[in-house]
Amino acid sequence: MPFAQSRTIMTPPPQLPRDRLPRRTYDAVVIGSGPNGLAAAITLARAGRSVVVLEAEPTAGGGTRSAELTLPGFVHDVCSAIHPLGVGSAFFRSVPLADHGLDWIHPAAPLAHPLDDGTAAILERSVEATAQGLGPDAVAYQRLMGPLVRSGVPLMDELLGPLRPPRHPLLMLRFGLRAIRSARGLADAWFKGPHARGLFAGIAAHSILPLEKMLTSAVGLMLGLAAHAVGWPLPRGGSQKISDALVSYLRSLGGEVVTGWRVESLAELPKARAFLFDVSPRNLARICGKRLPARYRRQLERFRHGPAVFKLDWALDGPIPWKAASCARAATVHLGGTFEEIADAERAVWKGEHPQRPYVLVAQQSLFDPTRAPAGKHTGWGYCHVPNGSTVDMTEAIEGQMERFAPGFRDRILARSVWRPVDFERRNANYIGGDITGGVMDLWQIFTRPAPRLVPYTTPASNVFLCSASTPPGPGVHGMCGYFAARAALRTVLA
Repeated sequence: MPFAQSRTIMTPPPQLPRDRLPRRTYDAVVIGSGPNGLAAAITLARAGRSVVVLEAEPTAGGGTRSAELTLPGFVHDVCSAIHPLGVGSAFFRSVPLADHGLDWIHPAAPLAHPLDDGTAAILERSVEATAQGLGPDAVAYQRLMGPLVRSGVPLMDELLGPLRPPRHPLLMLRFGLRAIRSARGLADAWFKGPHARGLFAGIAAHSILPLEKMLTSAVGLMLGLAAHAVGWPLPRGGSQKISDALVSYLRSLGGEVVTGWRVESLAELPKARAFLFDVSPRNLARICGKRLPARYRRQLERFRHGPAVFKLDWALDGPIPWKAASCARAATVHLGGTFEEIADAERAVWKGEHPQRPYVLVAQQSLFDPTRAPAGKHTGWGYCHVPNGSTVDMTEAIEGQMERFAPGFRDRILARSVWRPVDFERRNANYIGGDITGGVMDLWQIFTRPAPRLVPYTTPASNVFLCSASTPPGPGVHGMCGYFAARAALRTVLA
């Protein structure tokens, strides 16, 4: 019997992700397509550099995404919903996103803060109009916010910058004297009535810190300033429209965006002169490995992540039935009642506890944007703060707060989507333990994020840069972290 012929079947090697790219070499590769990653890429492309953005998820956007999370026809914002810094930052003001489909909607009032007596403090675009609703604190509010608002945009540009000598030192001194203290210290010094105190507590609690900590007043003042100076708008059609416009503009400049590519190591990336990472410090350490010195990697791995969020999205049979009818004038509503109650809730979360009456941030976008829901229906968006990595279901607690200030709310729920901290991290690997802010923003870490360096966007590896919210100026949809990281790259390896 003759020997059977043997043959070798040649199978093609597995396709590497970089084989999907139209080019083999770029001036810069950006990892992560959040607002900061896209801002970095746009800044580089505008300077004439070739750039590609790699995104792990099927769609670009990071925290600025939208999806039908409940029922068909109901468009919900996956993470960020209201965007004062999106219209207030120097980067966003510099890009023609309206030409690429972005349309900002400004509600009649930026913010409402209801109280148990059926009234509400309303943060109006006008300082004077806001003060009129604050009773005994009308004069104090005008004295506090008036001088800041009169220097609104230049002051916001200073606040959304890296650590550097201020361009307007007297302006920053005036702000700093108010902002250095805690939110409790500022409220105790300036306000007496429940409306002004509650309003300021709700704004300052965006810091996700106990309101007794220093610099929490800075968050309250900055977001209040933004409300008066530029508003708290929402994008027509959902937050995804911000990302879509940024991607469209980047592509018009010759930049590229590739989705569905989860970067695990530097070795898989195409050749480039610079690599900019819109990722968390821990992910930067993991991806770069020994390309970074061991000491610096340890600093990145010790970076502190703060409390997480537990979020609900609702498909509703009608608008939220607020007890204080004036809440319908605002797309954003803060629930928590008095200053003391909000402070107690935030302090409990910081200690690893779950408050029965949490501070809840609510957005009711469909009141102002009919594209968000079928005719006659509405959407609701709300989250509370929880300890990092929490597994506790806060649905009842959040909806209890909704019922407290909007009796009959539960009767209008058609469907709900529940996002726990683990869901946030699963959909965005940078949200460590459900922390959506890129790390604790306390007195120490706000000045050393992600590690003590003269230029925080650089690393000991000369061509590796960090451009995420874990660098100054920190969280928010403003793009400035990406802009400043790109400028650092252009001054050095891409000069």
